[in-house]
Amino acid sequence: GPAKAEETEDSDSEVTKKKKKGKGKKGKKHSFIMIFSLVTTVHKCFLAITALIPLKEERAPSPPIEFDNLEEFVLQPAQQGVTVKCKVTRDKRGMDRGLYPTYYLHLDNEKKVFLLAGRKRKKSTTSNYLISIDPTDLSRGGENFIGKLRSNLMGTKFTVFDNALHPDRALPDMSNARQELAAIIYETNVLGMKGPRRMIVIIPGMNKDGERVPIRLRSENDGLLIRQQNRNMENLTELRNKTPVWNEETASHVLNFNGRVTQASIKNFQIVHNKDQDYIVMQFGRVADDAFTLDYRYPLCAVQAFAIALSSFDGKIACE
Repeated sequence: GPAKAEETEDSDSEVTKKKKKGKGKKGKKHSFIMIFSLVTTVHKCFLAITALIPLKEERAPSPPIEFDNLEEFVLQPAQQGVTVKCKVTRDKRGMDRGLYPTYYLHLDNEKKVFLLAGRKRKKSTTSNYLISIDPTDLSRGGENFIGKLRSNLMGTKFTVFDNALHPDRALPDMSNARQELAAIIYETNVLGMKGPRRMIVIIPGMNKDGERVPIRLRSENDGLLIRQQNRNMENLTELRNKTPVWNEETASHVLNFNGRVTQASIKNFQIVHNKDQDYIVMQFGRVADDAFTLDYRYPLCAVQAFAIALSSFDGKIACE
């Protein structure tokens, strides 16, 4: 059914009180949105939508972001202190796009500057998404191929690579071997289908100059996922999705997206570091049937953020 719009008074919510400090005018209503309540019947997912939606609040546009080289920009960490506000659109038109939609990432500003496109590869044993800097060229051999997202057989763990060479084909010193840019782990929900799914995101750490530490694999038994499993976290950063708060009034899980997300969805999430739950490294959420906002901050780059979003679309975990 359609999402119901409601308003809550500031005094009704503990989350609002926390967020009010130093933010906006006194008494301004914050917008909340329910992540989801789930009902399961015969192995199908239904979304019981009871959303708290901002009625009049307009989404703030992206700050002016300019760049000369798209390939450099999408791999560079966001500038410190800047939130890069983007929009993801999903195109299901065409013969097989129902199964293999194309996803586009644009800056969420007046010019709607194109950043990245992504599409799931066909005939691949595991989920494999190609990421390109050309919306019309999503081929592996094309010069616009900039990275890829690959899942394990279960579809619960994902790795993001740049466009350099597989270790087997690289130079002996590995200087031109591909780097792992991120790993995403979806933990099985302890509550079965009833609560929010849990995500862990592992990214390379940053050096003193604010640049990403290169993580190049020397063998098949190496990588972000294996290092995280062995708790070998040197030069790595572990992020998690922010745990939504249970709201008694709406009997649903809610997160505060400050007007950037307007529809209840199982796919809405925010990524934070354990040490600072208020610094939202990335947030992603639905604003229309095939449109989503994606905002990211330092230390993420556009390719990492877009790949994390693509992993959340994948079919095997969409019902978690």
